[in-house]
Amino acid sequence: MTTWQTLLDTTDVILADGAMGTMLFEAGLQFGDPPEGWNLDHPDRVRGVHQGYLEAGARILLTNTFGGNRFRLGLHNLEARVPELNRAAARVAREAVQAMGGLGLVAGDIGPSGRILAPLGDMEFAEAVEGFAEQAAALAEAGVDLFWIETMSDLEEVHAAMEGVRRAAGDVPLITTMTFDTRGRTMMGVRPEDAAKALLGWGASAIGGNCGNGPDEIEAVVRKMRAVAPEAILVAKANAGIPRLEKGRAVYGAGPAEMAEYATTVAGAGARIVGSCCGSTPAHLRAMAEALMKEQA
Repeated sequence: MTTWQTLLDTTDVILADGAMGTMLFEAGLQFGDPPEGWNLDHPDRVRGVHQGYLEAGARILLTNTFGGNRFRLGLHNLEARVPELNRAAARVAREAVQAMGGLGLVAGDIGPSGRILAPLGDMEFAEAVEGFAEQAAALAEAGVDLFWIETMSDLEEVHAAMEGVRRAAGDVPLITTMTFDTRGRTMMGVRPEDAAKALLGWGASAIGGNCGNGPDEIEAVVRKMRAVAPEAILVAKANAGIPRLEKGRAVYGAGPAEMAEYATTVAGAGARIVGSCCGSTPAHLRAMAEALMKEQA
């Protein structure tokens, strides 16, 4: 059975998966509809996305729960179904892993609340912790191997999410990534160096950057974090380039070859966990896996 520690012990660079939303839109998800609903309505399509990434070489799958907290689901009047939707997501991801002989880990994906914490916003820290704990408890009940908090811009919100996970799941490994898409900082002004110190201080098992403005930005994040935390397990999960709108849809410019180059570059910069984010597909991930294998041969 694969565990977080065995994966670290046996794999130089661990490949995480690619975009979920991009793939679900291709499968028929309508803009504005919550992807988490498909965990129950179309589990076969969600499972198919997971299987595609596993077959491409991914060894960490993020559950289809990025917006699975009560705050975001509440926008669709689904706040009462937080436990049900999160458990279903973990179950679907686990089924995909089991179909591949257990070759991979299921990470409970936790994204931002969509609100702003006080004093700048109207959400208190304790309310945020409670909401994230509810989501984490459902994912833990369904047996995720680790948690992945991602696409955060506010350190206090990350802290609340981490507190929520710890309240619900104790010592389950916890990966945390922020988005540094505003001139090298997060939207809330957080620098990679400051994020690294804070996230490690709060007990993150691995830290890094995701989403943002493409591979070059994530490479810079990895280098800056490594400079202040050389022993940390670093994560790079970049978008497939910078998106542009075509006929009302986001189109990403980096193809498989560009993402393969990105994978080897960020690994060389110190990332132990490499994946891709918005705009990526199993084809991108397969190219990344092949490039990393050549580098390690």
